[in-house]
Amino acid sequence: MNGLHPIKMPSAKEKVAAELRKAILSRQLQEGEAVTLESVANQLEVSVMPVREAFQILARDGLIKLQRNKGAVVLGINETYIREHYQLRAILESAAAEMCCAPEVDITRIEESYECAAESIQNNDFAAYADQNREFHSEIWSAAGNSRMENMIAELWNGLSMGSMITEAEYAKVSIEEHERIMKAIRERNGAAAKEEMYRHIMRSRDDMLTNYR
Repeated sequence: MNGLHPIKMPSAKEKVAAELRKAILSRQLQEGEAVTLESVANQLEVSVMPVREAFQILARDGLIKLQRNKGAVVLGINETYIREHYQLRAILESAAAEMCCAPEVDITRIEESYECAAESIQNNDFAAYADQNREFHSEIWSAAGNSRMENMIAELWNGLSMGSMITEAEYAKVSIEEHERIMKAIRERNGAAAKEEMYRHIMRSRDDMLTNYR
């Protein structure tokens, strides 16, 4: 069948790292709490290998401390870490959005991922939005054409940045409106606007996440 494109899916280690990072940043996993390869693998229904790789990513980021007994301990996270994490994401993702506006860049897959997510919101299918949200972002990273940047952003991904004062449905509705503005700027090949809208989008996510620390 013509006109179809392969769906870009995150690797298993990226998905595990994102789930663990989200749990740590939102304080679902508390400072000092022990986690093991086997327990995480069982909960996420994956093999031990991607969990081990995800542990390496999170240890490098200073979120966990690896233990010799195949486990890790969650380290303390504060507002400074949250602010620095999202600032780095904002810098990289806004640059990627700007790069997508170059005339030669094919933005078809970005458009398709946005339209798919918008349709889910219209149908009140908010549960599907987490994966569609990532797909929209990852298509932008990919279209930017810098594989090293893409890998860096992928490892920083932490899923929906929901704070303590918002529901999944409320978050999705706000997020898709911001995606619409980003998509509009990319379609118009307005690099400055795409960069600004993406930066604002990530910073709003930061502010939502910070409500867990108040």
